[in-house]
Amino acid sequence: MQYADLREWLAIVDGFGELARVDEAHWDLEIGAMTDVLRRKSKVPPAILFDRIQGYPAGYRVLSGILNTVRRLALTTGLPPDIGEAQFVEQWRRRLGGLKMRPPEVVGRGPVQENVYEGEAIDMEKFPSPRWHQLDGGRFIGTATVAFTRDPDTGRVNMGTYRVMVQGKRRLTVYISPGKHGRINRDKYFERGEPCPVTLSFGHDPAVFLAAPLNLGYGVSELEYAGAIKDHPIEVLEGSRTGLPIPASAEIAVEGEIDPEETVSEGPFAEFLGYYASGTRPEHVMHVRQLLHRGAPIICGVPNGRPPQDATFSQARMRSSVLWNALEQGGVTDIRGVCCHEAGAGVVFNVISIRQRFAGHAKQAATLASQLPGGAYVSRFIIVVDDDIDPFNLGDVVWAMGTRCDPERDIDVIRNCWSSPLDPLVRQGEAPFNSRAIVDATKPFAWKDRFPPSVEFDTDLRRRVTEKWGELIRSLSGGLPDGPREEGKPI
Repeated sequence: MQYADLREWLAIVDGFGELARVDEAHWDLEIGAMTDVLRRKSKVPPAILFDRIQGYPAGYRVLSGILNTVRRLALTTGLPPDIGEAQFVEQWRRRLGGLKMRPPEVVGRGPVQENVYEGEAIDMEKFPSPRWHQLDGGRFIGTATVAFTRDPDTGRVNMGTYRVMVQGKRRLTVYISPGKHGRINRDKYFERGEPCPVTLSFGHDPAVFLAAPLNLGYGVSELEYAGAIKDHPIEVLEGSRTGLPIPASAEIAVEGEIDPEETVSEGPFAEFLGYYASGTRPEHVMHVRQLLHRGAPIICGVPNGRPPQDATFSQARMRSSVLWNALEQGGVTDIRGVCCHEAGAGVVFNVISIRQRFAGHAKQAATLASQLPGGAYVSRFIIVVDDDIDPFNLGDVVWAMGTRCDPERDIDVIRNCWSSPLDPLVRQGEAPFNSRAIVDATKPFAWKDRFPPSVEFDTDLRRRVTEKWGELIRSLSGGLPDGPREEGKPI
């Protein structure tokens, strides 16, 4: 299904029966807690549209749980709506190989310009920015943020996702981890003694959000990649203050600059690995020079927390596809599946299934996976398993590790790798390094054909049993999922 913007996307999701509406929630903790409860308790976690938020007028809305099902991911990426998780990763990574990068289309007007404010009229406190978690140090309007910065040396524009804290009516802070391209661009301006121009969008097409946080490699345009996901250029405005892109159909957007001198306390914030690891620190102030928003604006919220959570579902599947393709491009053959596990926040526990072809095949795959796009950032465990193991099934993976991996022979450690201050094992003030465990959980190659056979029922027997007792199996397993319901009120 094609859709033009976030609101059309929500109307389709509503037709799926995967949109919940919640009125009268409080911005302080209730939105975050409701998001977490519905995520963990629902058989099919819904997207949740909060309205009539206490203390704010009707129509000032917050959307969470955006991409928490494969069906919504498939809608966003143009894949069949009823595929499973492993099939999504397989089909998306195949489509990645044929994606046609589509440069953004600069337009003169866009819905985000329905309301435009400058100077004293700017008020970032008019929006119901949530305090998502109990130990958060303030209100974060940006958790699904799309941020645009420019490399002052090359002119290349980067799109990334960074957390944004409200610091006043015209002041924000944008936290960017070391090593991220947006941080590199910012620091280049600071080295010149200049403020860093930046534009931020706080509600947008989910395809734009999918592209923004991916580590695609230096020189690859995330905005062009978002256009490739949609198979249509992303329409953008050229910021009047910065010249940087602003998604034309954004719900709320700002432009301004990050000050190299002025700082303010930022954090703490519930981080994607499930901890408050980076605490509170001085962070450079962003001065907002222009605010734009649609009527009845929607803040897109993807709060972090203990995995699995809002941020991990979509990014784990997208990173799995990116890592799979990077491994093949690096020369690894006979890959049967890749899973950057959601329970590991999509980064710290990555599994690659291969059909072993030569001695050292498993070690090659694991070592490359620890450093390639999709696996290089904050990774901790890289496990390679045989092709009879489902990399998405943690039970399968633990069984393989427990029965095919000899710790003394089959585990190696790589040190001084790329981590983050958000890593709970990185002490505050220290350089953000970590180590990687390379785990070979495959059958020993030299005698894999003589390895004891696994206890299994063959495919034909399973098929015959399923056909014979299909109705009983469906009833005992909870029945078939509910079909789509009628669309509700317009988005």
